[in-house]
Amino acid sequence: MAAENNPAKDKIKTGQGEITITFLGHATLILSYAGKVIHIDPVMQYADYSTLPKADLILVTHEHGDHLDLQAISAVRTGATALVVTENAAQQVTGGIVLKNGDEKTIQGFQIAAVPAYNLVNMRSPGVPFHARGIGNGYIITCGDQRIYIAGDTENTPEMKSLKNIQIAFLPMNLPYTMTPEMVADAAKAFRPQILYPYHYGNTDTKKLINLLKDEKDIEVRIRKMM
Repeated sequence: MAAENNPAKDKIKTGQGEITITFLGHATLILSYAGKVIHIDPVMQYADYSTLPKADLILVTHEHGDHLDLQAISAVRTGATALVVTENAAQQVTGGIVLKNGDEKTIQGFQIAAVPAYNLVNMRSPGVPFHARGIGNGYIITCGDQRIYIAGDTENTPEMKSLKNIQIAFLPMNLPYTMTPEMVADAAKAFRPQILYPYHYGNTDTKKLINLLKDEKDIEVRIRKMM
């Protein structure tokens, strides 16, 4: 089902202007900053992309269909759009800029770092994780003085827990594919984002995460409709 006609939006001040975050659903977001529009994992199921602003930048975390939708990308992509993808995603969509785990690059004026996204515990079958190491990306994108971490499909990996200076974090929270509330809380306590949005959370009870982090006064948990 497509997202509501008026999806939730948050506005966050930076030293260089305001970031607007639009919550379309699941793992699908829009960031607007400094006159530019960033689409993250655009998927037609969560919005009517024919009505949305064209993209200056598109970030695709991995090739699964609930994160990579060629129709949605085509609807907001122009000749000037920069498309950032993984190696596997680049096999489906042409003209993308491939970032591997650990790569960092300035694109459309934004500093973007690719963080490994993978499963440690949850397996599709014995020895076969839902998301194997080295394939998917999370992304850190810098908007003014705010470093925003969009984790993609991952668990609470050592790479995630070692992150520094993250102001805003989007962490996935649904089994069996990503994290439990306990895993999300474990990661948040390690790298301590100022604002934490659980996303891609399916039917997971978000109250559990709030309770797990209730004593962490410097971490603000914000719940938005991102099922």
